[in-house]
Amino acid sequence: MVFVSLCCASFMSALDVTIVTTALPTITREIGGEDKYVWIANSYTITQTAIQPFFGQLSNIFGRRYVTIAAIIIFLLGSGLSGGAINVGMLIVGRCIQGLGAGALMMLLDLIICDMVPLRDRAKYVGIVMSSSAVSAALGPLIGGAIVQTISWRWTFYINLPIGGMVLIAIILFLKTKYKRSPTWIHALARIDYLGNTIFISSIISLLLGLIMGGQVFPWSSWRIILPIVLGAVGLAVFVFYESTSLCKEPTIPLELFGNRTSATAYTITFLSAMLIQWATYYLPIYFQGVQLSSPIRAGIQILPLNTCIIPFTMIAGIIVSSTGKYIHLHFTSFALISLSFGLFSRLDQYSSTAEWVLLQIVAAAGLGFTLNSPLTALQAALPDSYSASATATYAFLRSFAFVWGITIPAIIFNAQVATNAFLITGDPELERALGSGAALGYTTRDFLMSLASDTRDQVVDIFSDAFQITWYISLAFSLLGFILCLGEKQLELRTTLDTEFGLDEKKKVNQNNTRAENSNLTA
Repeated sequence: MVFVSLCCASFMSALDVTIVTTALPTITREIGGEDKYVWIANSYTITQTAIQPFFGQLSNIFGRRYVTIAAIIIFLLGSGLSGGAINVGMLIVGRCIQGLGAGALMMLLDLIICDMVPLRDRAKYVGIVMSSSAVSAALGPLIGGAIVQTISWRWTFYINLPIGGMVLIAIILFLKTKYKRSPTWIHALARIDYLGNTIFISSIISLLLGLIMGGQVFPWSSWRIILPIVLGAVGLAVFVFYESTSLCKEPTIPLELFGNRTSATAYTITFLSAMLIQWATYYLPIYFQGVQLSSPIRAGIQILPLNTCIIPFTMIAGIIVSSTGKYIHLHFTSFALISLSFGLFSRLDQYSSTAEWVLLQIVAAAGLGFTLNSPLTALQAALPDSYSASATATYAFLRSFAFVWGITIPAIIFNAQVATNAFLITGDPELERALGSGAALGYTTRDFLMSLASDTRDQVVDIFSDAFQITWYISLAFSLLGFILCLGEKQLELRTTLDTEFGLDEKKKVNQNNTRAENSNLTA
């Protein structure tokens, strides 16, 4: 039942992301805040990313059970607040609270499996849990569209309450975990790395604000973008220094996590793989709309080969790791396939056939699926089980952090390339200025392109196609970097036994079984 509960929790957190994305245009239209769209969409991402290492430390101090219960309650509180929002400010606050709960929950799902399953079998079980999130990711847009059209956008948030309520009850009833208790609450609270967490969270929020606002709210050259990015980078440097000193008694992110080449490499390829996943899943639909002139609904269908195949390949990777005990060959194969597919993505234009982009997406899904969670196995093989919480929390953070870069880097490249070639547009100086302003992604819609004269439209589509080509070339460079970095890994033996203080509490289960037996005897 614990494993089923984890699958349901994964389903709920993934459903929220996709179901709300579909409803956002309707939400902003009904409660206002079209000019705050970027904050409604990204407030969830900011809080989800920034707090994962902090919750990893809390789970070490207070145990997985109580922190998981708290994460679900926080997520449900944010869902209720968002659903009942009467203005855009209330909605943004609700989304921030949702992000706190979802970020903690996503990290804890991986961590609890690590506590339950020996290292060699973990990738297989994590893949099964992730399959439930893949189902919700596929159903989310359909459910969101149906709710918006037939009931109310508020139920895109309220739907979490009954699902989350059942998950919460199941976790309370069945997730009985052990952990090393502090002698007193004062001692437990004193173990929290208050200064380190404050520096880290504020630095990440500052950095993410700059990355998210850049090119959307303010131009990249604006001091309003440069300042938070610089402050965030300096803050992270201060955080690393503080964590390495004797002032920090219990680090949130111990530097020992990066102390050997296998774990350091695994963290790096985790970041690259997650960034490239976002690169493909975010920009392929834009290519379909801006170059092949597909509608948003059709673009969502055209991206299905990638979205539906990633998780099956992730599960295959988990089975391979469990049966062979090897992970290095998977990582080399992964980045080889990613390099092949992303390199060939550069050939896609307005004339590409359906067979071409479907086949390339399947190849990309295989590559991306093979490193979706297998790097976690590699880095944990290089570290003792005592680092499980901090290692998993850092892994979850880097993955979430990479998603933002997977949107930001190609956006900068695409907008810059279009701005460079905007002079090729003839007969429409106003359009040339608009595309040369550095915000060309906002014009990659079928409705806008079909409003242009046919000759002008052909020119714009050609410019968009060339810009996407450069974008895929850069992604190829990152893919090849990942392939080269795999040379830094060592093939380590995967443990087949557990050596952790945080597994399931078998003593409680035995006591419960004895109590049931005694009750049965009394009844007899």
